[in-house]
Amino acid sequence: MLSTHSIEKYLEHFQPELRDIVWELRNIIASVAPTATEVTRRNGLVYFHQQRGGPVSAGICQIIISSDTIRLAFIHGAFLPDPEKLLEGNRQYKRYVRIVSYEQAPWNALKDLITSSSRFNPYISGTRDVDTIDDNE
Repeated sequence: MLSTHSIEKYLEHFQPELRDIVWELRNIIASVAPTATEVTRRNGLVYFHQQRGGPVSAGICQIIISSDTIRLAFIHGAFLPDPEKLLEGNRQYKRYVRIVSYEQAPWNALKDLITSSSRFNPYISGTRDVDTIDDNE
C-alpha cells in the first residue's frame, strides 16, 4: 500500500466528503487484502494482487472518484455474489457500486464484495466461482 502522505497528497483536490469515503474503502481493502498493491490513476486508486498478475488479471477493485460520487468498481464483478443487488453496469464483466455519501454507504455489503473479489481467481480452470486465496503468502 502507498504511504498515507502519498494518498493525502493525491486526494487533496477532491471534496472532503469524497475523501472520507475513499479513506474508509481503503481501510476495508487493507483489512481484507493486506498484501494488495495500490496504485494511483488519473481518476482514482487501483488495488490488485501483484503476485498473481496485474490490475486486470489479479484485480481486487478500483476506487473511481468523480466530482460528486465514488464508484467502487470490480473488474470481475459479474462473477461476484451480490445478495444486496448493489452492483451496476452493463459491461461484459466489470461492475460497480455507486457511493454518494458516507452515511448511506452499505459498508458491510461493500466489505463482502471486496472480500469476494480479493478471493476471486479467474485462472481456476473450469470454474468462475470465488476461490480462496491466502493473502498472507
